[in-house]
Amino acid sequence: MIGPLLAVLLVVIAAAAALIVKLLELGRARDTLIAVARAIVQLAAVSLIIGFVLRSWWLTAAFLTLMTVVGGGTSAKRITGSLRLRSWWAVVPILAGLLPTLTLILASTVVPLHPVAVLPSAGILIGGAMTATSLAGRRTAEELTSRRGEYEAALSLGFLRRDAVILVARPAAALALIPGMDQTRTVGLVTLPGAFVGVLLAGASPWQAGATQVLVLVALLLVQSIAVAVTVELIAAGLLPAGGAVLPE
Repeated sequence: MIGPLLAVLLVVIAAAAALIVKLLELGRARDTLIAVARAIVQLAAVSLIIGFVLRSWWLTAAFLTLMTVVGGGTSAKRITGSLRLRSWWAVVPILAGLLPTLTLILASTVVPLHPVAVLPSAGILIGGAMTATSLAGRRTAEELTSRRGEYEAALSLGFLRRDAVILVARPAAALALIPGMDQTRTVGLVTLPGAFVGVLLAGASPWQAGATQVLVLVALLLVQSIAVAVTVELIAAGLLPAGGAVLPE
């Protein structure tokens, strides 16, 4: 599977995606190509070190910390457009969703307390929290910009800043939950997600693979719900800058 044919296929698919983005003005084609290049380099690096990392709890914890920091930085840039000090508040929604959910899963002993099980499970949850944080933050910023008049009207009526932000932006931020909700509703009918396929290929029964996937999807719903709620609260409190939406107090 790994060889020249795979390389050619990746180049063709990436180029086609970038071309569509450019022709239809869906963004910058360069961003698509950079994302593909980064994915290849990063997965190659992870493939080289993952076996070593999984030998130690300390290295596993360090790797999870790195994943969280990178996820927080990615969300921070999506929401605020920069990586200023205050932008790093974007790490908080990710941790707020990850820690209680992962603790609950591990305490139940459903997932064995071993690096080879904990690392991929936590990685999926961090990725889900990052996506939800980015989407919720972007939607909140856009809504506060486009509906600034409603926000100011709420303030004039005596609403506190937090209440005015939540009134205007929370319904839009909640849209960040739709991808995860749709994936959960259609699993097995539209998609066979990675956890299911991975467990199946590892030699487990279809029942075990299905149970693993259900756990992942349900855990993601909790992680993303917490991440969205915390993201909106941080923006409402003025701790996390919402892009270009400069709000009067």
